[in-house]
Amino acid sequence: MNDKQKLLLVEDDPSFGAVLKDYLAINDFDVTHAVDGEDGLSKFKSSEYDLCILDVMMPKKDGFTLGKEIKDLKNEQPIIFLTAKNMRDDVLNGYKIGADDYITKPFDSEILLHKIRAVLQRHSADEEKFEQDEFKIGKFHFNAKLRQLQIGSISHKLSPKESELLRLLAVYRNDLMPREVALTRIWHDDNYFTSRSMDVYIAKLRKYLKDDSNVEIVNIHGEGFRLLVSE
Repeated sequence: MNDKQKLLLVEDDPSFGAVLKDYLAINDFDVTHAVDGEDGLSKFKSSEYDLCILDVMMPKKDGFTLGKEIKDLKNEQPIIFLTAKNMRDDVLNGYKIGADDYITKPFDSEILLHKIRAVLQRHSADEEKFEQDEFKIGKFHFNAKLRQLQIGSISHKLSPKESELLRLLAVYRNDLMPREVALTRIWHDDNYFTSRSMDVYIAKLRKYLKDDSNVEIVNIHGEGFRLLVSE
């Protein structure tokens, strides 16, 4: 059984890519090397990766385009961009796409290794939050695993999507739950129809939560929702 963390390295320079792949493998990562943007997208679709490392300047498909396509498929996918450029606009573009970090060639391999481990650790902590099963929401007790929302003697059995949506709202409690996070994690797509579907589920959750006046779901127009709990 392979329990090594999996990295997708997309780098068009064959010698540099081979050296970097070997270096990361020596440091206990399972590395898949893709030679251009199209190859990278194909390999991303065919497996699951803990982190993608994308060169920016590549033939067929540049790293920014590939990064955006990867984020469209899996919004929470961690990405580090590699580039020979050090242009401010390029750095900003990378972060707008959703990059976790950005490193300019030539770079110290140990610094890249440190950045990789920091990003993986951060995302691992985030995933643990999303896997929490039990929450206290005002006067409610919510068990996401059992899909049960209870207040006093009243108990509601939630549908799978209702439960997952309430779990996300509870994780982001009193903070903004971005619309795209819920759509990609629960519906695995972010389009008009899934967005309208989510609005229907939000309305259902509001009905369940109306028994506690200190709990409400607030719509932040164009951004997402907040589960507000007044103690």
